[in-house]
This record gives sequence, C-alpha cells and structure tokens, in this order.
Amino acid sequence: MNDFKFKKKYGQNFLQNKDTIKRIATLGGVNDDSLIIEVGPGSGNLTVVLADLYNSSNILCYEIDNSLEDSLSVRLKNYTNVRVLFCDFLSSDIVSDVSSYSYNKLYFISNVPYYITTPILFKLINSGLPFEKIVMMVQKEVGDRFCSLPSNRDYNALTVILNYYFKIKKEFIVSRNQFYPRPNVDSVVVSFENKGEKENLKDKNFFIKLVHDSFKFKRKTLRNNLKNYDLDKIGQVLKKYGFDLNVRAEALDYKIFVEIANILM
Repeated sequence: MNDFKFKKKYGQNFLQNKDTIKRIATLGGVNDDSLIIEVGPGSGNLTVVLADLYNSSNILCYEIDNSLEDSLSVRLKNYTNVRVLFCDFLSSDIVSDVSSYSYNKLYFISNVPYYITTPILFKLINSGLPFEKIVMMVQKEVGDRFCSLPSNRDYNALTVILNYYFKIKKEFIVSRNQFYPRPNVDSVVVSFENKGEKENLKDKNFFIKLVHDSFKFKRKTLRNNLKNYDLDKIGQVLKKYGFDLNVRAEALDYKIFVEIANILM
C-alpha cells in the first residue's frame, strides 16, 4: 500500500506492529463457530490475523473507503471466512446483516476510526444484538473515560451508561509510533464484556436521557441539572446512599442512576 493516499476524514492510521495486532485479536477469546464484526479493516492487518486465529468462525467487515476494495480483495482472496461490506457502518442495518449467518456467539473486535468511537458503541448497544465481548482500540483519553470511576475527572455520562451494560477493562497502551501514518496521540485497547444479568431497568431510553441530563453542566448539582424532573423522588434515592440534591453527577455510581430512573417511571 505504498501508493495509498490516507484520508484524514476517515481517521486512517493503520496499525503496523504484528505483536500488538495478534495481542488484540487474542483478547477476543472467540469460541468456535462464532461471528466477528470488524469496522474499518483498512489494510487488513487485523483481519487476516482474526481469520487465521479463528478459522472456524466468520469475520464480517465494514469499510467505508471504496478505494481500499482492490487491495483488500487481493489481501483476503484466500480467506473464505471473511466478507467485506464497503459501506458506512453507522448507516448499516447490522441486525439484518448478521441474520444471514449461523453462529454460536457474536463478537466485535476492531481498531475503530477514533472520530466515531462513541457512535459505534451506541450502535452496538442499540442494535440489541447479544455481543459476548467487544474489543476496541481507541484514543487513550477516550479509553480513560470508559474505565473511569466515580469522582474521577474523566467520569462522565458515557461512563455511566457503558457500566450498566458491560464489565469494562483497560487492557494495554499502544504507542503512537506503532501506526502509519503516525497519529498525534497514543491509544489504548479496551474490552467490554457482556454482563449477562443486569439490574432491572424499566425504560433504557429514559435512563440514557436522565444520565445525559445529569451531566449536562458538569460543575452544577443534580438539583440544577435535573430541575425539570421530580426532585423529591430523586432526593429519596440519593438519601439512601448518603447523598442529597447538592451532589454532582460525577460522584454517583451507575447503579444509583438506574434506581433514580426506575423511581421516576
């Protein structure tokens, strides 16, 4: 791919280090006869490792850059377990796409384009598909938010929502020097393991809205951010955990937000 023109609008920085690529693929721990989704295969460096390592499973890739079609076709021509769809993943009907496969378990393993990391995660969540595990390489500061704890400066609405759905683990740091072209930031590989049994939630959409509203102005208290909600009911829940309406959202564990959402419904 010496003549390839990298496109900044697609966040194209291709990981080159073979040991790191294999380490990412191995983190998936994929069972036999499963289906793996990859977004942004790019040069196919991760794709071929996944196809070799999990040769009894299928890999479904989404690539938005049509100019990569020829090079990926050559790179992947001997892999019968790989299919590449040249389209925008965020606009795709992934439920329909995976319905054509028979699989044991579903995984997502990808070095995602950093500019759409959060939309990708919400698309996976909103699809309702039962992902066994998600392994993503993301920008380091974004990974720090994903794995943050209450009262930490990186703790935000996305942290709360993701913690409801997954057990999140920061796996390892990837230096910017392992990419071509070299980005301006380091990266981190993060895994999201399906919790299976989750806390009962009456309305997931309402929960997500409540959390976003709670963090709308980060330095303001819940009393101010949630003034359009029933503050008496919110106060009842907070009191159980030793808080009051003057607390900021960043101090609260996700389970408290779940309980608040339920009492308001």
